[in-house]
Amino acid sequence: MSEPSFDPVRIGLVSVSDRASSGVYEDKGIPSLQEWLQRALRNPIAWETRLIPDEQPQIEAALRGLVDDARCDLVLTTGGTGPAKRDVTPEATLAVADKVMPGFGEQMRQISLNFVPTAILSRQVAVIRGNALVINLPGQPKSIAETLQGLPERGVHGIFAAVPYCIDLIGGPYLETDEAVIKAWRPKNAVRPAR
Repeated sequence: MSEPSFDPVRIGLVSVSDRASSGVYEDKGIPSLQEWLQRALRNPIAWETRLIPDEQPQIEAALRGLVDDARCDLVLTTGGTGPAKRDVTPEATLAVADKVMPGFGEQMRQISLNFVPTAILSRQVAVIRGNALVINLPGQPKSIAETLQGLPERGVHGIFAAVPYCIDLIGGPYLETDEAVIKAWRPKNAVRPAR
């Protein structure tokens, strides 16, 4: 009998940037997210990507569409989380939320404070909408990786360690990680046998 395959997962990626969406420069957020997630996850991934300007109605529409229509299990945004007037990604994310998950934003800022004192200006949030987890990430590729993966050499947990179990709890697929990149944490009774 053949071994069961890994659960497929549908992931939505949203890069929020006035300049990248208008072609002033190349978007680096979505490629950075895809590169990290392909290394971190053992599951087959179906991607849904959106590159949009810093406009709250468009961000809200993209998030609703990715969760409600495209049926994404996980949606990650990058950009638009600072204090500038055009930064409205957190407001858009909260506007479509069923539940707020404040621990993700707290940990992201804690990780970033290891590098820059301005991390306290970041307003990233995470929410549950339907059966999906939606997380706002920083805009810089280096910061995206640090936030997701953490600083293992300093004993600082990345936020992605908690993502698979959160998705379990909201009825999503069983995400399996490459422990060389990030070790997913689950209580013992929620762990499937190793393959």
